[in-house]
Amino acid sequence: MLTTDQLAVELDSDAGVVKAIAGLGLTIRQGETFALVGESGCGKSMTALALMRLLPENGAVTGGDITLDDTDLLALPESRMRSVRGGRIGMIFQEPGTSLNPVLTVGRQMVEAIEAHTALRGEAARAKAIDWLQRVGIPEPERRIDDYPFRMSGGQKQRVMIAMTLAGEPDYLVADEPTTALDVTIQAQILDLLADLQREHGMGLLLITHDLAVVSGIADQVALMYAGQIIEIAPADEFFANPQHPYARALMQALPDAARRGQALAAIPGTVPALTQDFVGCRFAPRCVHAQSACHTTLPELTGPAGQQVRCLLLAPGGPGLGAPARADAAAVVAVSSSQAAASAAVPARPLLQVKDLSVSFVLGKGLLQRKPQRFDAVKQVSFSVAAGQTLALVGESGCGKTTTGKAIVQLLRGQAEISGSALLDGQNLFDLQGPALREARRSVQIIFQDPFASLNPRMRVAEILDEGLAALQPQTSVDERRSRILRIAEQVGLRADALQRYPHEFSGGQRQRIAIARALAVQPRLIVCDEPTSALDVSVQAQILNLLRELQRELGVSYLFITHNIAVVEYIADRVAVMRAGRVVEQGDCADILMRPTDDYTRTLLAAVPRM
Repeated sequence: MLTTDQLAVELDSDAGVVKAIAGLGLTIRQGETFALVGESGCGKSMTALALMRLLPENGAVTGGDITLDDTDLLALPESRMRSVRGGRIGMIFQEPGTSLNPVLTVGRQMVEAIEAHTALRGEAARAKAIDWLQRVGIPEPERRIDDYPFRMSGGQKQRVMIAMTLAGEPDYLVADEPTTALDVTIQAQILDLLADLQREHGMGLLLITHDLAVVSGIADQVALMYAGQIIEIAPADEFFANPQHPYARALMQALPDAARRGQALAAIPGTVPALTQDFVGCRFAPRCVHAQSACHTTLPELTGPAGQQVRCLLLAPGGPGLGAPARADAAAVVAVSSSQAAASAAVPARPLLQVKDLSVSFVLGKGLLQRKPQRFDAVKQVSFSVAAGQTLALVGESGCGKTTTGKAIVQLLRGQAEISGSALLDGQNLFDLQGPALREARRSVQIIFQDPFASLNPRMRVAEILDEGLAALQPQTSVDERRSRILRIAEQVGLRADALQRYPHEFSGGQRQRIAIARALAVQPRLIVCDEPTSALDVSVQAQILNLLRELQRELGVSYLFITHNIAVVEYIADRVAVMRAGRVVEQGDCADILMRPTDDYTRTLLAAVPRM
């Protein structure tokens, strides 16, 4: 077993000592899948880093134990711990773009890991690396093994990370959001692969994720984490059939699907509290609709039968129970009025963006043994339109050309690729614009990038990042007006005011994505290319962002080109859907028609792989 007992982790910061983990107890058995779920910033990833003894320099374990079988991992010298990492415990990190060495080929990095933790060497190690790349779904593994990470999409880099970790055949695997960047078909393939390895080798899996549908299909045990503590722990079937903690129930209500179209999702108000404070009551109480006066003054313990334990005063033995909500702000699900819906349906939406025969090709450079440059056609004669005030969802497997299409429309591939076709914004071809005309168009078209860490300047504070776009694209606004708008946007996306003076590296992946969304919204664009905008967000924050995007669309008439692999989000937000495969659009139409009555075999395969709760 891999166990933690009363584990406590603290981080030194400018704001004070951050109590990232408080009294954490987990038990992961070989052959078992233990899912750790919760909001961004609650301590899930810090738990994983503590297990691997990979805490940042300002972090330290200040209490408790970590035991692997009979070995105290906290007592091991670093020389012995290096053999544990990768060999006994493998880890898949949340952000593959920052976990892979950019100056080494993926094959070199995989062979290094295989040689470090197995007896294979040289060509045998390379052959095993190719085999693992094939098993995780990398096309043409014999060729792609010599590629550098920048030549791969986000999903492909994540698959490389998974292959590299599993190639060491660890006894336990710590997987921090392993399928976040993957499309549903590859996600299903990876989850099946993990299940096969568990059956073959008895591997224990700690799955850290915010995707409750994935958890419901793979987990044996579920622990719900909030603000550094576990607040509910139960077998997976009991957790999903009858969640106990008010936070767990709120998460279930925040999930998007087709049944909630036209409604505001039940987003939980507020944010995770700052962990620099000394808590005197329940950490969830300020956001809980059932909170009573005692909840703000008494620290709850994890109580209940061994099968399902809950950290809640109201649910403790002898407690009053939840009863009716004490306040209704988080519990209410506000529907769009039928008159509004009918009015919007009665008026045919005019096209805002019309893309016709868009093709994007990259010319790969010559090498020592390759005298003739190679040509790679990433997008092939793609056509679609986005109506004013509506959402077109662009779905498909990783590497099919979705992101390249979005970047080409936003004019981020000039000088890097050969682009043909047209992208008309209100009849004006974006590909023909230069100088001031192009700058003016950038005010109307913004993009939310897939990788929030790579798209944020690490040397700028959040306030400076948000102010930069405003100052460049709307220079007529005053400093005070920009400051006021920044505060308002930060609040809308769930960022506290004190977060504006921090740097990107001080945030979790989900919090960084909120910053990227705020930056795109700040200049009030008419069209936003959303490249996986909610893939790094937990369920509650995803509900906040989807509600925000719908509200902005209703109030401002902003349009979205929504690139995603989350079919539940597509069901909830999209008006039309275009399905891409290998650079081409294979099917497009109204959302209900595509999702309920697909005509293309690939679309059917894609929908069949979607995990359902």
